[in-house]
Amino acid sequence: MHISAPALPFPKRPERAGKMRWKIVWVLFFSTVTNYISRQSFSVLSPMITSQYHLTHSELARILGAFQIAYAVTWLIGGVILDAVGCRMGLALAAIWWSTMNILTGFASSVAGFASCRFLLGLGEGFNWPGASKVVAEWFPSEERSLAVAIFDSGSSVGGALAALAIPLIALAFGLRFAFAAAGLLGFVWVAVWLRTYYPLKQHPRVSDAEIALIKVGQQPTLPTERGAARWTRLARNPALWGIVIGRSLTDPIWWFYVFWLPQYLSDARGFSLKQISMFAWMPFVAADIGNFSGGWISGVCIRHGISATSARKIVCAVSCVPILAGIPAAAMHNVYFALALICIALWGFASWSTMGLTLPSDLFPPEVVGSVTGLSGLAAGLVGVAFTLLVGVIVDKFSYQPAFLAAGLLPIVATAFLYLLVRNPRDVVSL
Repeated sequence: MHISAPALPFPKRPERAGKMRWKIVWVLFFSTVTNYISRQSFSVLSPMITSQYHLTHSELARILGAFQIAYAVTWLIGGVILDAVGCRMGLALAAIWWSTMNILTGFASSVAGFASCRFLLGLGEGFNWPGASKVVAEWFPSEERSLAVAIFDSGSSVGGALAALAIPLIALAFGLRFAFAAAGLLGFVWVAVWLRTYYPLKQHPRVSDAEIALIKVGQQPTLPTERGAARWTRLARNPALWGIVIGRSLTDPIWWFYVFWLPQYLSDARGFSLKQISMFAWMPFVAADIGNFSGGWISGVCIRHGISATSARKIVCAVSCVPILAGIPAAAMHNVYFALALICIALWGFASWSTMGLTLPSDLFPPEVVGSVTGLSGLAAGLVGVAFTLLVGVIVDKFSYQPAFLAAGLLPIVATAFLYLLVRNPRDVVSL
């Protein structure tokens, strides 16, 4: 059910409104950085691991898929849990879990061992994005929300770049176990900072009344919500929910493809050593970081010029499809540096699209269910990502990487079409 609500004017910002919300979102940024360093530690070391343990691409895909299955399920379960228990302790315990599992990965020595560790890692890491989205919905007015999402989501690019730069060099100098341990220990440092910085908005001991007022005035009104099965029944009847779910399901596999398979692709198809991978594999992540911020900034500009929040997000998604197409000719490009440049352009476009996809739940749904909506879309996207990852392993073993690059370029166009078809009420507040 949709209840029409007038667009709210954004308040004039008090000079002393406070900046606690920005401190919190930067701590979330570092959560995403540590999350991705742990996640990418296996991917950037995959050439060394596949060589040392004689793994095929299909076996490598099964290990990667084990992570994605657990990660997808936890997006849903994690969102529901965080809606129930809150983000302060929920995200802290999740970070402790995923950091511990990454350290244990260094002691694996078989396909089953690596797959088990990756599965357990995914169970913890799936909490990060639903939790961060929920915190942003709680702490930010609509005008600032896409930039806040861009900040915490850009941690994936920064973490991926740092992993590509540092983890191979650590492994070459000290061995696989030390590399996994170094990546995992960062999460424990983050937990200490998070527990000191974050409290719910109404309970935070260091937030000013002026900042609370600014946040509240700049948010859409929260409408009464149903609970239990009635809430999920109402959600299931909402076309906007399925627009978000389908959109993410057709775009997230692109990210998985690039972040999981790029180091192996550079080794297989381009003959890169682990040291060369460290020198170049970070570049697409920097491009993605730029995409996070450019997408968030452009949508914010659109909103300030009178375009509704949802319309602004959809416009950015449509425009972002153009640079994503650059990935299609990358696999056939003879010059490896031109190929990397095209991959960078594609990931720039993807990150811009992804920032909008992560912002839409907080634009369209009450804060009480943002974690659940984000979790459901993450579950669907993760399961499709598993299928795509396994398919890539089979295709590469039998053919080449080119069909995967083609699919990665075309899927966002279909995703954006579904977004425009199903998310059709840009000025509405969803009542549950």
